Amino acid sequence: MQPLPPPPPPPEMPPNPPAVILVRPQLGMNIGAVARAMLNFGLTDLRLVQPRDGWPNPEAGPSAAGADALIDAARVYGSVADAIADCGLTIGTAMTTRDMIRRVTSPAGAVAEIRALPGRCALLFGPERTGLTREDLLHCHALCTIPSNPEFGSLNLAQSVAVMGYAWVMAHDAPPPTWIVNHEGPAPQDELTGLIAALEAQLAENGWFNPAPGRSESARRMLRNILTRPGFTGAEVQFLRGVVRSLANPRRRRGDQADQ
Repeated sequence: MQPLPPPPPPPEMPPNPPAVILVRPQLGMNIGAVARAMLNFGLTDLRLVQPRDGWPNPEAGPSAAGADALIDAARVYGSVADAIADCGLTIGTAMTTRDMIRRVTSPAGAVAEIRALPGRCALLFGPERTGLTREDLLHCHALCTIPSNPEFGSLNLAQSVAVMGYAWVMAHDAPPPTWIVNHEGPAPQDELTGLIAALEAQLAENGWFNPAPGRSESARRMLRNILTRPGFTGAEVQFLRGVVRSLANPRRRRGDQADQ
């Protein structure tokens, strides 16, 4: 009788795992289950945006099943923008693009993009009942859809995190994709947010926004959608900030200066 082959060695945990951000999570036990799924796959940065029942939540401990360190270290934020401020790439999980023009990828594709970048990245998950809203998705550079039964595709929060965690571990042996040569990666989100705010302020000062009910907010959403999609580098963001400043305070032409 031939001896059984030895079991394969456990996979190494990839470096620089993404942050897992739960947006308006509803139940403490679900947050605990997410922490358990995260630690299963080497994800350790848990961030919470406006948890419905507050934080800390005693119901999170039992379902964490030993992942207490993640529960204790979880950080709470007042908005999605604050939670992703240090992230250069944010990928939101959603079953639908909600009629938005956004790049849509698979779990493996999302992980490949994250592994190709040196900086902090984030995976965004919506509340249990509704998922991410359009406003939440406007902060995302891309969307990730988990393949599932089209007749019964709803996954609970911890299941969704586990699928992404599994994709993260399984991609460790695959070579990461390459970005454009000399591309240092997208700028941190807070830099992009500053650009959008500066452009909005200048447009508002120039009276560009339509005052009709709902039109101004619609225009602001479209502006954020357009500027978030490309994944500008830090140098590009600073360049565009200079463009906005120049439009607000145009320099005199050299000929005009010579006439004085």
